[in-house]
Amino acid sequence: MLPVIVIVGHPNVGKSTLFNVLTHSRDALVADFPGLTRDRQYGLGRLGSRAYRVIDTGGFTGEKEGLLKLMSEQARLAIQEADVVFFLVDAKAGLTPADEHVADHLRRSRKPVFLIVNKAEGLGTAMASADFARLGFSDPIAISALHGQGIRVLLEKTFATQPDPDPNDIAPDRQEEGGTAQQSSERPEPWVAVVGRPNVGKSTLVNRLVGEERVLASDQPGTTRDSVHVPFTTDGRNYTLIDTAGIRRRGRVTEMIEKFSVVKTLQAVDTAQVVVLVMDAQQGVSDQDTHLVGHVLEAGRGLVVAVNKWDGLDAAARAAVKEQINHQFPFLDFAPFQFISALRGTGLSGLLTAIDRVYASAICRIPTPLATRLLQDAVNAYPPPMVHGRRVKLRFAHQGGRNPPRIIIHGSQADAVPDSYRQYLVNAYRKALDLVGTPLVVEFKSGTNPYENRPNPLSDRQMEKRRRVRHHGKR
Repeated sequence: MLPVIVIVGHPNVGKSTLFNVLTHSRDALVADFPGLTRDRQYGLGRLGSRAYRVIDTGGFTGEKEGLLKLMSEQARLAIQEADVVFFLVDAKAGLTPADEHVADHLRRSRKPVFLIVNKAEGLGTAMASADFARLGFSDPIAISALHGQGIRVLLEKTFATQPDPDPNDIAPDRQEEGGTAQQSSERPEPWVAVVGRPNVGKSTLVNRLVGEERVLASDQPGTTRDSVHVPFTTDGRNYTLIDTAGIRRRGRVTEMIEKFSVVKTLQAVDTAQVVVLVMDAQQGVSDQDTHLVGHVLEAGRGLVVAVNKWDGLDAAARAAVKEQINHQFPFLDFAPFQFISALRGTGLSGLLTAIDRVYASAICRIPTPLATRLLQDAVNAYPPPMVHGRRVKLRFAHQGGRNPPRIIIHGSQADAVPDSYRQYLVNAYRKALDLVGTPLVVEFKSGTNPYENRPNPLSDRQMEKRRRVRHHGKR
């Protein structure tokens, strides 16, 4: 088992900056803004051959209600998982009552604690640590997470307190819980991005699927700010859920923090294989839902639409919502719609089944003989139209990629095939291969004359002799 390092401290001491340094990533949002991080963020890192797991937490406060209380609860849960706690304080701000509150909780947790004095660039350890002696933690370590100073010393002292690693263990590459080392179509389990407008129940859905309060869930819009990767297993099958910030209409996004959150959400869509778009049944379909669907399809990701809060509607309201969906999304006849209640847990089994089907479709392999045979069947049933008085000839097809599936069709004048016929072939392949929820890309490549633009190897005399032979032969 890899040692687990948990970073705690009051808001704005640089926890997320240190997390990114330790994981060699930019997975955690960083800004000079107190309380930016709210959920637990997991990551992997290593120093040489020694690998470790890192958990970033929100600011640890003594508040008894609201989001600050929920953030502190997330930090407490992370501390329970810790082998080592990095207690981060701010050298520039000095000792604060919030530091004393965190220190009191850490003493009662009985976890090994390293007192880390951050923002200590230009200061020696003794000077930077003078204000924090009364906290009662020995041997503070001065670092600058922003400039990467003191990080190696910190990790070496950490590993000195941990058991020696199993020689058979290999430090893994950063390819889980926020890493992006593998291409999305090559991961061993589906990555599922949960997206939608603010306050539609995305975090509640993630918590219900995982079976614990893994991410903050509140009726306050905008609770989630970062994209949080949550691995979980159910019925022997592994998934990684990505909880994301809600996306409002672009004209309403004014704060820089929210703009960063939107970027992280769109990145989560790009790294996933399946996207679950969560809609609020009680609010109906909005233009923003349509825009989000468009982005998912443009990114080529598989799509499942989860219509949440379904339990709160009567029969007439449900019929009205379904009619609105059919009117707004006539182009999504290939995508599954699941009607659920994340709060009560109804419909989630069907949602996971739909995710599995869409994932299998997104990464399917199509053998070349099968792709060509299906092309020939489609052409025989409905030949391509004439182009400039000549019939388009489509000869063979092969798979050109996955996630989304991509089929390359070769033939003469293939690049002149109209979009209507392309869509016909898309529908034919989708039906024959039973592809659900995933876009399907069909591309055409025209064959070229191998002798075009090549110099004629025959001399002028030989060419004239051939012309005479053909002329006399006709006579």
